[in-house]
Amino acid sequence: MHTAFFLLLGGALARFLLRHPGEARTPWIIGLSVILTALYVLGPTLGGAGRGGCGDHAAVPEHPTPRRLTWLTLVVVVWMVLVILAPSFAWCAVPLFYTGLRTLSARAAVVLIGVLTVFVVAAQLRLAGTFDPNLLLAPPAVAAVATAVFVHMERQAQRQRALIDDLVRTRRELAATERREGTLAERQRLSMEIHDTLAQGLSSQQMLLQAAERLWASDPDKARSHVRTAESIAEHNLTEARRFVHDLAPADLAAGGGLGEALHALAARESGDRLTVRVHVDDGGRSPRLPDRVQSALLRIAQGALANVREHSDATTAALTLTLLEDQVVLDVADNGQGFDPSVLPGTAVGVRGHGLPAMRARVGQLGGTLTIESVPGEGAVLSAAIPLETPL
Repeated sequence: MHTAFFLLLGGALARFLLRHPGEARTPWIIGLSVILTALYVLGPTLGGAGRGGCGDHAAVPEHPTPRRLTWLTLVVVVWMVLVILAPSFAWCAVPLFYTGLRTLSARAAVVLIGVLTVFVVAAQLRLAGTFDPNLLLAPPAVAAVATAVFVHMERQAQRQRALIDDLVRTRRELAATERREGTLAERQRLSMEIHDTLAQGLSSQQMLLQAAERLWASDPDKARSHVRTAESIAEHNLTEARRFVHDLAPADLAAGGGLGEALHALAARESGDRLTVRVHVDDGGRSPRLPDRVQSALLRIAQGALANVREHSDATTAALTLTLLEDQVVLDVADNGQGFDPSVLPGTAVGVRGHGLPAMRARVGQLGGTLTIESVPGEGAVLSAAIPLETPL
């Protein structure tokens, strides 16, 4: 529209100079053309911040400022004087339609467009010299089309702004929701880590120290053995706590030997006078490298399951079986303890208290796996955790 305005203004001035050279009104026409050009170009400065001038594209104001009204009045008055002196300047009104629509409220802009259209019709009839219905109807039609196009564009822009605002608001709400979910997930993860490391270790130490206290008078050597075992567990717990502070990775996996060696280390630590833990790894001779998240989850599940076996099942033997298939890895924890009825203990497994079973299910669920428990009273129990592998072995 700005380009069209300057082209129409320049064309009208050239037409007047070619057809009316040397007339007395020529200096006035040239001077007024320069003034109109300057006013249009300096619109953003003279009209103040916001809409009202060349190159300004903010939203349509509900209440234009006095500076904007003054600027627009000057532009329209100068243009009207030009049209009175030279009717060929009439079609500069089309860009001015948009200037009025950008500057004024809707009702005021329609009034202005009506006044400009009257001037255009009068100028065209004056140029023709005779009455022409086409000249009477064409300018109002052009004004109507220009107004309709602007109103449609403005409505589209408002809808787009509303959509953008909705998207921004939705994105903020989504980010806030993700932060909340992330916080809850992190709290759950921390609670599982604490339960599977420090809490279980402290529970074992408590049992060993209580046993040592009972045997201290009758069997000092046995009591000292329990104390040494408790000391070993405390040392391991200290290592776990330090690892927990750094990156929450199981200490048994930090050596880099993989899940198989970590399970053997766990079995050696859990084995004692009352419980013997065996480990069997079936990897088909390939010894593939499992993802760290999978290794950590399975090791924590093994730790939790053995803690429950030791504290609640009265078992004498337990077996950890790690089986690596093409598309999944399976860890089985079996014991020959007293067993239980899983249907009677929906919230626990192998006598698990508190976070035991929920923590195991959460770990497996986060990796898209399944946790199953089979047990019969008096016949031990088997816990099986199966985790699918994103990349088949």
